[in-house]
Amino acid sequence: MSSKYPHVFDPFVIRGVLFKNRMAQAPPGCFFSADDNGFVTDDFVSYYRQYARGGVAICTVGNCTIDISESCDEPRQLQLHDPQCVQPLKNFAEMCESYGAQGSLELTHNGKDTAPEAIGHPPFSASAFVTVAEQRRAARLGREPVSTIEMSREKIRETVEKYATAALYCKQAGMKICMIHGAHGNLIAQFASPYFNKRTDEYGGSLENRARFACEILDAVRQKVGEDFVIEYRISADEFHPEQMRFPETLEFIKYIKDKVDILHVSAGIHDLWGEPYYMRYLLQNYTMDQMYNVWFAAEVKKAYPDLIVATVGSIKNIAMAEEIIASGKADIVAMNRALHADYDMPKKFAEGREWEHMPCLRCSCFRMASPHTSKLCSVNVMWGRFREYPEGRLQKAAIKKKAAVIGGGPAGIEAMKWLLQRGHEVTLYEKSDKLGGHVRDAVAAPFKQDLRDYLGYLEAFAQNCGARVLLNTEATPELLDAEKYDIIIAALGAEPIMPKIPGCDKPHVHWAPDAETGVVSCGENVVIIGGASVGTEASINLAMQGKKVIVLDMDKKVNLMKTGAMADLLEMSDKNGVKRYLGWKLTTILDKSVIAVNTETGEERTFAADTVLMAVGLKPRRDKALAFCHSCPETSFYIIGDCRESGDIRDAVFSAFEATRYL
Repeated sequence: MSSKYPHVFDPFVIRGVLFKNRMAQAPPGCFFSADDNGFVTDDFVSYYRQYARGGVAICTVGNCTIDISESCDEPRQLQLHDPQCVQPLKNFAEMCESYGAQGSLELTHNGKDTAPEAIGHPPFSASAFVTVAEQRRAARLGREPVSTIEMSREKIRETVEKYATAALYCKQAGMKICMIHGAHGNLIAQFASPYFNKRTDEYGGSLENRARFACEILDAVRQKVGEDFVIEYRISADEFHPEQMRFPETLEFIKYIKDKVDILHVSAGIHDLWGEPYYMRYLLQNYTMDQMYNVWFAAEVKKAYPDLIVATVGSIKNIAMAEEIIASGKADIVAMNRALHADYDMPKKFAEGREWEHMPCLRCSCFRMASPHTSKLCSVNVMWGRFREYPEGRLQKAAIKKKAAVIGGGPAGIEAMKWLLQRGHEVTLYEKSDKLGGHVRDAVAAPFKQDLRDYLGYLEAFAQNCGARVLLNTEATPELLDAEKYDIIIAALGAEPIMPKIPGCDKPHVHWAPDAETGVVSCGENVVIIGGASVGTEASINLAMQGKKVIVLDMDKKVNLMKTGAMADLLEMSDKNGVKRYLGWKLTTILDKSVIAVNTETGEERTFAADTVLMAVGLKPRRDKALAFCHSCPETSFYIIGDCRESGDIRDAVFSAFEATRYL
């Protein structure tokens, strides 16, 4: 029986190369990548096996440098300059082939973005200039900023040959496709950009001249690899900086390369900080931004060049979205990165009709999390990167089937239920209310929280279809669980809002902030929110969008939103909607129509109009309630997880559930 997604799972052929469907893994950074020489390792192959096994047609490895002595911006980066790289690469190509996928490498020279300390000399670029990143680096290291070196014609010819040789090494390793990285402000994009390219020779000035470097690379690659090899080219449709490549000019740029590429992979944004706003946000969209963010660029490219095979990428969350994109003619191929980190089995699940089991990406901060210092690489997928322990991406069955109870239907409870079921246990989940989701349900009201609404939908669908006994409107008690004689009890009772004990805190217009967002309580016209971290800030934006006059007070002048990965956007939305933020102000008194706060530095006292006061100062774990169940099963098989153990975010809840259950 076929799936509901005939366009996504439609095989196609380019230059005699078979692609089993229209799904590609967009190139991630070099997580679990090369050895000290920059060569493929067993871990490298095992890491990418997760994605090949999951069902994509193309597995692309990101940021593979064509010369590690000139372009180096990640630890353990794969390099394609030494011919000895070919033999280890064969293991990657053969692994992909064994799953019917095509292995591909993104060939990169990042030019200006390599630190001088990484290569022992200034970086090369189209022209000589000092980057903002280098200015900040130099200040941090206490040295003078170093300018890039303008590439001579001889250096350009040498670099063109390096791209071609790297592509040839891909072919010699058994691959049938590679990607030339011409996007995101890398070297090829630096030549194309009027901001970076100030040359006056045949490589600068007009758009045709600025496209010359890319054209020479593509011609040289084709000459090296022959006609039976697929060339994919990655481009930023728009770099968003006013002096960089904008979309109308990119559309013109494409006409110079269109006959030299087989697939045009349309991305957006640049790898750089230009102050505010943060331009990298356009290639790594956060949860405040629209889903399928870049698809309209691909659609416009497809309209302008209908004969081009176009790939699109950027916040495409699932196969259903991909089906609509391809069926409507917006693109021919859909690439995903973070969505596959969250669920690398996504293609297989949708093809097999198991959509309810699909784990949606939250578009949080996984690229900030991914480091050698943590195993918590994805907020929702605990298996990401655990290929050594769990090569099949799942837990083994327990030797003895046990009877388990999970108390609480929030993310921690449902994750615990999932892993207990995977271990083969009989599971009952108790939820006191009539709905699942816990505090996730309290956080989905704002219109920009679609990713969290998707996650809530996953929690509900999984509980409904997983085969466990799920009891809503059922409050667990020690007596009830004693009677059931459970072997395992997992307490995930969550946490309750902290309501500061200050004069007036018991007045009827004082509430927890999410209760106002979800309509549990009504708000007046003048709202003061106490707490300027993510919960308070998101609530302030949501209520301001409804026409309320909103003030945020926080006693911490440096309240940090970076953990959300969306600080700039939240603050921008806050300003746009008229929210007034007062940091370094401590609430002292709540009156009937106002609040009094004091400045923590100057001692100044001030009154703010408020007919509604909302608290967003944190959560207190229901640990004492959980401990009441510790003797209702063998005590060594009793665990407290999630907010019930220690208040945190979804990532904390998910990982605490996994760690508690994976050996039970």
